Amino acid sequence: MDLFSHAAQQDQQAPLAARMRPRTLDEFVGQERIVGENRLLQRALRQGVLFSLILWGPPGSGKTTLARLLAQASQAHFEQLSAVSAGVAELRTVIKQAQERRRLYAQRTVLFVDEIHRWNKAQQDAVLPYVEDGTLILIGATTENPSFEINGALLSRCRVVRLEALDDEAIGAIVDRALRDAERGLGVLRVELEADARDLLINVANGDARAALNALEAAALAAPTDAAGRRVLDRAAIQEAYQRRQIAYDKGGDLHYDAISALHKSVRDSDPDGALYWLARMLEGGADPLYVARRIVRMAVEDIGLADPLALPQAIAAQQAVHLLGLPEGALALAQAVVYLCQAPKSNAVYRAYGRVLEDVEHTRNEPVPLHLRNAVTGLMRSLGYGAGYRYAHDYADARVEQEHLPPNLAGRRYYYPTTHGFEARVAERLAWRNHAAASTHDPAADVPTAEAHPPEHG
Repeated sequence: MDLFSHAAQQDQQAPLAARMRPRTLDEFVGQERIVGENRLLQRALRQGVLFSLILWGPPGSGKTTLARLLAQASQAHFEQLSAVSAGVAELRTVIKQAQERRRLYAQRTVLFVDEIHRWNKAQQDAVLPYVEDGTLILIGATTENPSFEINGALLSRCRVVRLEALDDEAIGAIVDRALRDAERGLGVLRVELEADARDLLINVANGDARAALNALEAAALAAPTDAAGRRVLDRAAIQEAYQRRQIAYDKGGDLHYDAISALHKSVRDSDPDGALYWLARMLEGGADPLYVARRIVRMAVEDIGLADPLALPQAIAAQQAVHLLGLPEGALALAQAVVYLCQAPKSNAVYRAYGRVLEDVEHTRNEPVPLHLRNAVTGLMRSLGYGAGYRYAHDYADARVEQEHLPPNLAGRRYYYPTTHGFEARVAERLAWRNHAAASTHDPAADVPTAEAHPPEHG
């Protein structure tokens, strides 16, 4: 069966991106890391071997094309379903036909499921036995992290292949091929793409081959023919075809968490340029500004803390401004907050201290509050010793009094080690009088990196 005899490949009315879909692996551009010479997929195909795969990558990176080419190279029958519209009934039909094909012709069937992350658990479970017994070779395509979106049982029977956004060289090669190809491309239209227009087309594609070809086709079809019969495309023509760059961002997927991680680390590393860039990428890509504001508040308390006590009020003020104004006006409040956090001295001493406390709360006996710290509000309580021996700080010089505030099993334990950064240096001076009672004045973990906690929203 010729997989590329489909009308979309022959009909000049089909979109350019569909007509220019590679027909052989030799025509496939990019992704050398997975389909290059002597790579796993190349070696497997030479031996006629094909196994179930999950192709994970951004839009326009070649997932559907690669699935078709792999099926073609292995001489397997190719069936395609969209997880958006296909349910269990359609799947059962494909399975029945695959069983017949295997029994009568000994031919394997590749089932390609586009956007497989949209299948629910029942749908994913339904295909599992037929992947396991070899009735189907499953190739799923997804833009979402398979670790979160694909059932563990199905994922364990598939090899995950990560595709990257195409680089500028690959996008350029695809564009040039479409301009030259007279059979499937724009060759018969005599389209000429000026050098700076080509650079712009490649740049705004953001590694998405489909986006580049769609914009090129729109610009070419709208361009007038000059006296020589050419359609010359300049920067203005490409800008009009694109209208606005598609921001590479997904509100609920990996790019969302990668971008917030980049923003957080830019703030932690005191880089306002990086922080502003990732902030804008998120907001322009459609991120919930209140989510971003919450994360900025987290940055203020995790990475700055008492090194600059104004960091938290600044972040809270930005959150309130966004809540009041919305976007786009509120974006400036967030921008101001991240720049402030970047320039602020850094300390995670409170963050570390609270982590140590949580360890002890979780892993040590939760003993009662010591009697001298309890309020004696009734005669019975006083007779039981509540409040006995408590020393009222204001009765002592500088309101400093040495007494134990931890349960007996944790007596003498120290959690908070202030740094010498910013205002926290003054905090360290103010608490220095307590140091002689502590086992150490130095944070034992000060030189050990702390793993950044996953934001709760990541599930």
